[in-house]
Amino acid sequence: MRSLYTLACSLGLGYLLAACSGGTTAGGTPAGVTNPDPLPVATRGSLVGQAASVAVNVGGASLPTLTPTVLAGFLEAAQQGTLAVAGQPQCSVSVYRVHYNTIGGAGETTDATAAVFVPTGGGNSCSNSRPVVLYAHGTSLQKSYDMADIANNAEARLAAAVFAAQGFIVVAPNYTGYSGSSLGYHPYLDRIAQAADMIDALRAARTSFTAIGAKDSGKLMVTGYSQGGYVAMATQRAMQDLGTNEFNLTAASGMSGPYALARFGDDLFGGAPRNGATVIVPMIVNAAQHASAALYTTPSDIYEAQYASTIADLIPGSLGSSDLVGQGRLPATALFAVDSQPQTAGYTQYFGANNLIRTAYRNGYLADLASHPCDQSATAPLSCAPAHNLRKWLVRNDLRSYMPNVPTMLCGGHADPVVPFFNATSAASYFSARGSNVTLLDIDDTPGLNDPYRSAKAGFVAAKALLRAASGDDAVSSAYHAGLVAPFCMAATRDYFQSTLSH
Repeated sequence: MRSLYTLACSLGLGYLLAACSGGTTAGGTPAGVTNPDPLPVATRGSLVGQAASVAVNVGGASLPTLTPTVLAGFLEAAQQGTLAVAGQPQCSVSVYRVHYNTIGGAGETTDATAAVFVPTGGGNSCSNSRPVVLYAHGTSLQKSYDMADIANNAEARLAAAVFAAQGFIVVAPNYTGYSGSSLGYHPYLDRIAQAADMIDALRAARTSFTAIGAKDSGKLMVTGYSQGGYVAMATQRAMQDLGTNEFNLTAASGMSGPYALARFGDDLFGGAPRNGATVIVPMIVNAAQHASAALYTTPSDIYEAQYASTIADLIPGSLGSSDLVGQGRLPATALFAVDSQPQTAGYTQYFGANNLIRTAYRNGYLADLASHPCDQSATAPLSCAPAHNLRKWLVRNDLRSYMPNVPTMLCGGHADPVVPFFNATSAASYFSARGSNVTLLDIDDTPGLNDPYRSAKAGFVAAKALLRAASGDDAVSSAYHAGLVAPFCMAATRDYFQSTLSH
């Protein structure tokens, strides 16, 4: 059990912040924004070069393939407790990187890279044709973030351990704006651009499968964590909206994603910002601005003068959060001014000196919220027609406007301080009301005797209790989103996919 505590602490360093991303528009589209898709299908998703093998350094040896025994030792050496969550590896795993053509948030031609984890070996779970998991990662401040670098990327290791080592082919895009992409920004929580990127990564990976020895069974699942949870559901929607046989999804799972993006924004501006808000808001605004959503004429329309001149395209970059704060590029927590109202009890740390967002801009948002409130109906939460351009953008990218047509799980924890659990509950309620097959899983819930996710829930409870006993409540809150919920929701998602495949 002690290893679960170690895993929670180490993952809290591996995953950074977490948040959101951007099918068919519902609730209004900002002026000037169109569905960006100028490239023909023949160009989008095409390979740039060939898939490249990525060797992993294990004990001084550079290995193109990790056998189950070697992989188990590698995972535990990098992050003690991984196997307690993921299980013992059943398959050997080889890592590849693909480089492909796609589009950015303005519909411009660009490129991106993705990791592909290929399981091989004896036994039915490794040697036969294998199902594919398309995996979307969480928020990172670093442009160098690379899901193919399993030696240094905790999220990539966990995806390899939970899925690839158990017999799933994994395709994990790095996203435009990251890891070798020529795009100078990232279309953060732009559902159309991010879904297009995911789809194109899968197209490129499929083109490479024969050359790298990946045997696709034709069964496809999509999932992701935090920002990636949102991106996964946006991708499911985009594949559904295509209306073709190119992508026949078997199941989908969103983990701790901000699916209810309009409510997320209204809650934040309404006085209850969340951990990471001083990073999340600029990333959303920057993506919207690149997509011609006209959120500002100059950055100083939104941001205080000390930040306005350097904030465009600031994230992702080369600096970590402590450097950004230390250099005065962003405040640590002060999103709004100390006297800006209203302020929800328990959220006063987000109001202070050297704040990021101008009070006049917040007041304009709140005035529109009062005139055009959303979430007045659980069955039609986006029937609100906002006039404020940021609220228009959030409504446009809110995922409570379609009906998933495949079995879908939404997993998270009810005490998440980064991405509130209402994102999962409100999305699940909306989907269920339309007849979708949706499973809502609160990983921070007491498991019942016949609970199919008893193991994941019990592991979470144990890890949380150990962390609290060792370091206190503040440590639990800090690790909750990335270090505690992430690995156990991922394991539960794997079990959900396996159960769906068995039926």
